[in-house]
Amino acid sequence: MGSSFGTLFRISTWGESHGGSVGVVIDGCPPGLPLSAEDIQAELDRRKPGQSDITTPRKEPDSVEILSGVHDGKTLGTPIAMNVRNKDHRPSAYSEMKTAYRPSHADFTYDQKYGRRMAEGGGRSSARETIGRVAAGAVASKILKLGGGVQIVAYVESIEDIQMPASEGPIQREQVEATPVRCPDLATAERMISRIKEVRSEGDSIGGLVTCEVYGLPTGLGEPVFDRLEADLAKAMLSLPATKGFEVGSGFAGTRLKGSEHNDIFEAREGEIRTRTNNAGGVLGGISNGETLRFRVAFKPTATIIQEQDTVTQAGEPTKLMGKGRHDPCVLPRAVPIVEAMTALVLMDHWMRDHAQNHLFDFNPESSNS
Repeated sequence: MGSSFGTLFRISTWGESHGGSVGVVIDGCPPGLPLSAEDIQAELDRRKPGQSDITTPRKEPDSVEILSGVHDGKTLGTPIAMNVRNKDHRPSAYSEMKTAYRPSHADFTYDQKYGRRMAEGGGRSSARETIGRVAAGAVASKILKLGGGVQIVAYVESIEDIQMPASEGPIQREQVEATPVRCPDLATAERMISRIKEVRSEGDSIGGLVTCEVYGLPTGLGEPVFDRLEADLAKAMLSLPATKGFEVGSGFAGTRLKGSEHNDIFEAREGEIRTRTNNAGGVLGGISNGETLRFRVAFKPTATIIQEQDTVTQAGEPTKLMGKGRHDPCVLPRAVPIVEAMTALVLMDHWMRDHAQNHLFDFNPESSNS
């Protein structure tokens, strides 16, 4: 029912925002990977609420329990189940939402589809569901790093009209984590933080762009025609709450260039075939080309705002509704680790698929594709 993702490295998330727990089951993780709860917790701590004064004040420890699939500190190759209990419940903040639809939320569509919904925190439509994605992504990221030397770094590039300058080199995780807004340019980060605080004081919200870059990715990942690497990345990113756009490489800006300006020229460099530029964003024909994989994800302003708005009840009667509870005035700082997690899940799955099809059997010993 739409709660599973992946082909060979497959995850299924479960749980609601104000239910007892949220979690994930990973199926297809290779055996023998050193794995502990601390590996998972480090990433969940980057996603959890209450981590700074520009995020929601909801206080959740988000402590992970590994229930299966790991023994003596290493994965067994069997399904890995992970559980995170919800602690900070405040259902009274959602009493009015049981009968009235919050603007730009999924309340209406869930009612129409299922005939019932969990009003507290949005239930399954809440971004709290992404805990399972981040937990699974931590496992995938560790495999990619240990097994392939792949580094995934996402960061906040812009918030509203505040845009960081173009980076001259690879972005490091330490630069991203240096400020609570997760923008690697310190001067821009300070402006972003001030804007978020200003908007929060007005009871409003803002959106922006997260950029993700992947370093050290080999050639050959991606399955034409329908499972192109960028197509699966687009699905992964647009499955996240509050996302409204995805672009890879030059993206929409590339439409303003001529082919002679946009083409990435091939050249031999240090014994390898590389491209002089990277307008393609590391993907050609749906397959990774060995250059830096680069894409951007657009996040809308947080739907819940502390302002009175017009809406209707389930019966269609006009009413007024003001957001309550604890919400992020801007989701982007906490979205960064979620984007990284979904990227890791896509890449891990495609790496396993590529190996299964192209590297398990060698029918031509003289071939270089071994």
